[in-house]
Amino acid sequence: MLTAAAPLPEMAFAPGEDVPLKALLEGGEPVVLRGIARDWELVRAAGESMRAAMDYLRGQDNGQPVTYSWGAPDIGGRPFYDAAFTGLNCEVRRSGLAQVLDEIEACAEDARPPTYYVASLPVDSRLPRLRAGNDLRLGAQGIHAPPSIWIGNRVIASCHYDALNNIACCAVGRRRFTLFPPEQIANLYPGPLTPTPGGQAVSVVDFEAPDLQRHPRFAEAWANARQAVLEPGDAIFMPSLWWHHVQGLEPFNVLINYWWSSMPAYLPTPMHALYHAMWTLRDRPEREKRGWRAIFEHYVFAAPGHAGAHLPEEARGVMGPLDEAMARQLRAMLIDKLNR
Repeated sequence: MLTAAAPLPEMAFAPGEDVPLKALLEGGEPVVLRGIARDWELVRAAGESMRAAMDYLRGQDNGQPVTYSWGAPDIGGRPFYDAAFTGLNCEVRRSGLAQVLDEIEACAEDARPPTYYVASLPVDSRLPRLRAGNDLRLGAQGIHAPPSIWIGNRVIASCHYDALNNIACCAVGRRRFTLFPPEQIANLYPGPLTPTPGGQAVSVVDFEAPDLQRHPRFAEAWANARQAVLEPGDAIFMPSLWWHHVQGLEPFNVLINYWWSSMPAYLPTPMHALYHAMWTLRDRPEREKRGWRAIFEHYVFAAPGHAGAHLPEEARGVMGPLDEAMARQLRAMLIDKLNR
């Protein structure tokens, strides 16, 4: 039996108080932001009833079809890989949001309902009036983070990481968040990179019934786990690359989240470099890999400026600070080389 996970640190907020983004980013640790969205209109509607929350969302809907995941009752609310890990155990469907809400409501009392999961729906284009009464106003702090909304029943988002910083606001229902530091990746047994249930590889460990004979290193991951249950109106800050497992605990759950990068837009996601490195480096002889590890440590993972510190500033090229012009040159050079 695994012991209880350590609690996540918390900060208490008055409704409508600004998010202390600078302090959160400098701290680099996940934090629960209790009560920060308590005055949202959707949160207040949820306090009345599930029907009131659904009616509020129906009133914000612009009528465009939405894409969502649907799974039979036997998947237990967990969109996941199929038994062979070559496909998924759920299907993608498309209909109006009102129909999805109707179907969730119709099976809300079922002990084993089908799974409904509208994931990462852009708020501004699909529910354009929603932000007026439900927003953290991150733009006032210079952060471009258009919100997304997640709507479903008792859905389990299997443990995964995001390449971006994330603030997730629990608007309807309660959700249990279990987080792990990035260094626990091997102990979480990631599944295939493609296909994936939600865009990123997820842990193959069943958190409800972990098989430690099959996944023994998960015990070490769990020793580093941090956990909290969020109530409507609470939020959580998750720094980039932290693994998180999210479980909806009510028959109807809604979350609104904000993703953003700490880096300028002209710097692409490192996921491109990961795939490129898997292609070019992973299968080389160990002797070569040791050499390339040293090269990457010198040019990439050492402190900025380390590689070119012994050169005149005008001679450093890409070893100097990267600006938008240099980023464009690097991109053009890579495209040219990849197309040969």
